[in-house]
Amino acid sequence: MELQIHCTNTNITKQYPLGITLKEIAEDQGITIDGDLLGAMVNNRCKSLDYAVVKPKTLEFFGYEHPEGRRMYAKSLSFMLWVAALHCYPDQKLSILNSVSGGYFCSFSDQKSLPINYLEKLKSEMERIVEEDKPFQRHLYPIEECADILKKEGLLAKKRLFEEYGNLYAPLNVFHGHHNFFYNHLVPSSGNLKSFDLEPYFDGFILRLPTKTNHGELETIHNQRKLFQTIRYHKEWASTLQAHNLSQLNDCKYRAWDRDLIKIAEAFHEKEIARIADKIVQSREDIKIVLVAGPSSSGKTTFSKRLSIQLSVLGAAPKQLSLDDYFVKREDTPLDENGNYDFEDFHAIDHDFLNNQLHDLFEGKEVDKYRFDFTIGQRVKTEDKIRLEDKDILIIEGIHALNPKLIDQVNQEHIFKIFISALTPISLDEHNYIPSTDNRLIRRIVRDSKFRNYSAAETIRRWPSVRKGEKKHIFPYQEEADVMFNSALLYELSVLKPYLVYRLRSVKEKDCEFAEAKRLLNFISYFRSYNATEIPPTSILREFLGGSSFEY
Repeated sequence: MELQIHCTNTNITKQYPLGITLKEIAEDQGITIDGDLLGAMVNNRCKSLDYAVVKPKTLEFFGYEHPEGRRMYAKSLSFMLWVAALHCYPDQKLSILNSVSGGYFCSFSDQKSLPINYLEKLKSEMERIVEEDKPFQRHLYPIEECADILKKEGLLAKKRLFEEYGNLYAPLNVFHGHHNFFYNHLVPSSGNLKSFDLEPYFDGFILRLPTKTNHGELETIHNQRKLFQTIRYHKEWASTLQAHNLSQLNDCKYRAWDRDLIKIAEAFHEKEIARIADKIVQSREDIKIVLVAGPSSSGKTTFSKRLSIQLSVLGAAPKQLSLDDYFVKREDTPLDENGNYDFEDFHAIDHDFLNNQLHDLFEGKEVDKYRFDFTIGQRVKTEDKIRLEDKDILIIEGIHALNPKLIDQVNQEHIFKIFISALTPISLDEHNYIPSTDNRLIRRIVRDSKFRNYSAAETIRRWPSVRKGEKKHIFPYQEEADVMFNSALLYELSVLKPYLVYRLRSVKEKDCEFAEAKRLLNFISYFRSYNATEIPPTSILREFLGGSSFEY
């Protein structure tokens, strides 16, 4: 029996025998790309090159330049690091904890006992494994056998997660005689992983990754002390609650502790917001403006409203402005490289008009308030006006709030800066952290569908442009903040799951966004759903779910 296969790289449609692998098809068609061939999109699903084709398919082969190629590379590199750590320091347990500064932050269970040159030895072993060019494989096992294998490997959090999943069979990745699982397809072999480095970072180290645009060039390492300390603080708090990985979070549901966890997480947020308000009021004579910045779907608006309440408790009189209401006219909006409106660009904000209003406010004048009407693409004057009295504090929130050019005419001594993001404190397991970008994308898919009439496919399609704008216009200024606030809630992905699933299932296989929708579906499937009824109306999550007592 033969199958019809169409390859978009060559625009060739050809008959192939049943069970032929993607690697064999690539060799037959002479596929060449910049760098190593890593995988292929098969009917808009990511597959490794050892995938056997048994039905007619449309294929697109890719390398590192493709988002799935970069994800495969990073996961495979993590696997190789873990194996090298087993070879070099078998009595230690390696944890891959989070993304920071162009790589993955990692640490050993007893970091202080390691020799001074431990990274040199570890890197040397990884380089040796690269030279061996060992294959990465993926095998299916009965779930009971999976659990036994993972227990022998010392991967207990992963073992519990697999046992909870409920399938009869489950896949494990196999490399260099060891089993693990990285929730992703991997590159063909260790020989594909030539570009990496290990660099000391605080009390651990960073596994450095290649840049998105050049697999031979590594990401620059930056000192992100404030971000790092914020992430660590919340991870330690989650660990104290015994909810720092997904199997523990799911266990809260089984023990009927999910309601309590929601209450505790919300109380923790309230305490943190109150602490920030205290810090602002302690300098009230100097502070006139509070700037709140953060990437898309970080919860800036709700945070600002809750901060206003806490400031009011302390006797301050907060007033609020949103940078979303200061967009330039639609026809004046900058365009990206594809000719689309780039609302993430700094010049999409009319900062001259904003500064003129601020000047009038600090002169004691009353100014009109505006809102931006996205339907007609311009600002519309509202009936509201604003004037600043002696005790008033002006809160300005928006993605560009920390850009020093935004209100450069205001004395910096009068400004208090806050950076907010959803820095997910839980991990899937020992070696798979949950990216904050996934957390925010999930929030945005739910919100855009519920309040903006955007499909999941439309939100996913827009996301790379949003991320590009964040990297250029937001993240370079995050360390300038006086404080950072983590808007992620321990329980939120468990609550968002049912709202997300049916939206993702609406993405069609023919859509280019299907692969990302499928990846998110696979990811969220490991979560046990929590009920949203316990979430208070002032929660940041209500900004995305609905049911908030705040007006937006």
